[in-house]
Amino acid sequence: MTDAARYPVGGGRQFDPWKGATFAVLVILALAFLAPTVGVLLSSVKSTRDIALGNLWSWPNGLYLDNYLEVLSNPAVHTYMVNTLLVTVPATFGSIVLGILAGYVFAKLPFRGSNLLFLVLVSGMFFPPQVILIPLFRLFNGMGLIDTLWPVIIVHIALGIPICTLIMRNFFATVPSALREAAILEGANEWQVLTRVALPISLPALAVLVTLQFTWIWNDFLWPLIFTQSDDKRTIMLGMVSLKGQYSVAWGVQGALSLIATLPTLIVFLFFQRYFIKGMTMGAVKG
Repeated sequence: MTDAARYPVGGGRQFDPWKGATFAVLVILALAFLAPTVGVLLSSVKSTRDIALGNLWSWPNGLYLDNYLEVLSNPAVHTYMVNTLLVTVPATFGSIVLGILAGYVFAKLPFRGSNLLFLVLVSGMFFPPQVILIPLFRLFNGMGLIDTLWPVIIVHIALGIPICTLIMRNFFATVPSALREAAILEGANEWQVLTRVALPISLPALAVLVTLQFTWIWNDFLWPLIFTQSDDKRTIMLGMVSLKGQYSVAWGVQGALSLIATLPTLIVFLFFQRYFIKGMTMGAVKG
């Protein structure tokens, strides 16, 4: 293509209709994706009366911050946040620790049938959780654990093991075997190789797991709904539904609580973001 055909007479770059259409589609998808968030943000700074009159999508004349004050001063919300932390932190830690141990064995200590066992373990990622609702409920009910946080923690640890094992196994496979061999020649055992050699260079993969697991568990609604019954055992996502006004749903209060509930996951992502992208492109795709 000649320069005359590539650029118009005016000297500007020729407009590409395909790129323009792609850009327009991406903008529309971005706006559609952000629309619910904008709606929640607008509802959180409006009174219930304004929302009931159909003024949800209009720009507020003034910021109505009583919704945030009501959320922050509500003792039930404090209980929901504490319960969610009590579930999310140990479940995230437990699933990642077990994933690290299993991933290291599959990557550096293979044994006969380990590949088949790895496929069976990873297949748990595609197992529909709805299938095991009734068996798990009957199991934990027989153990007397219903309406406690223990079933939620145990289930999240178990369901998190496949993805944690997959990511850590793939990342450990990229670690040169020469490092492990050199450490063993220096007298280190496998535990020391894992904790002193492999883990220190696995921060990108660990950042991915912490971010994903923390977000998934924090935002979970299904398992707390199944295993908890009393209000003082609810997590933040389940407790959000119970926030109602005297005569109607308190949309403004729920919107404010929704935004406050997203802060911990946002903080976790911002804290690990420098390692997150690197871990997704290295440990999650190399096998």
